[in-house]
Order: sequence, then C-alpha cells, then structure tokens
Amino acid sequence: MGRLGEELAAAHLSRLGFSELERNARTRHGEIDLIAFDGRTLVFAEVKTRRVGARQRDLRPDEQPLARLSERQRTRLRRLAAGWLADDTRARPSARMIRFDAIGVVVDTDERLRHLEHIESAF
Repeated sequence: MGRLGEELAAAHLSRLGFSELERNARTRHGEIDLIAFDGRTLVFAEVKTRRVGARQRDLRPDEQPLARLSERQRTRLRRLAAGWLADDTRARPSARMIRFDAIGVVVDTDERLRHLEHIESAF
C-alpha cells in the first residue's frame, strides 16, 4: 500500500512540474519516501497512505493519513535530508529553496485514489 501511495504522490508532484529524483532514497540513517526537483525547489516528501472501504464516505480528522505524522518523524526527515545532501556520491541539484512536504493519500480497497492532501512546507 505504501508503494501505491508513493506512486500517486510522485504523479501529483509531476503534474505540478516536479521531476522525481529518488524514491525510497536510502541514507545511512533511514529512508526518504520521495525527493523531487522543479529547477528551483528541492522537495523532500514524507508520504502517508491510508486505505478505506469502497463505501466509506469521509474520514474523521483523526483518521486522515497526515494526522499520524509525528514530530519525531518530522525531525527524522530533516536529519535524513541533511544526510542525503551531505553525501558526495550523489549528484545533487543546485536548488534555490529546500522544502519539506507532507503528502497524505487515501485509496479504496480497489486501489483507486479517493483523496490526496499535499501540504507544502509542512515542517
């Protein structure tokens, strides 16, 4: 399910003019879900995916995928991004701005997109 959410998040960023640089980028301290670049802005994105029943209408606020994004995960993503940027073995773009986004994806049991929430500069 996580891979599907990442695929849908990457497609969303592509529609916004971003190119995917890496998905599931490994650093020595963990993994970054999605890294994208639009020529100016380098985005490190945390993607959270949730599955709902085909007949379920709306999610309560506490059921939204991004409601589960903790401060610990935010701090971890910043640390992972610093590690990714410091890695001299990677080709890194020259960005004017670095942003940390959160993307919440809701799919149904048939793996159809029901809702996508994208918060730019979430942390």
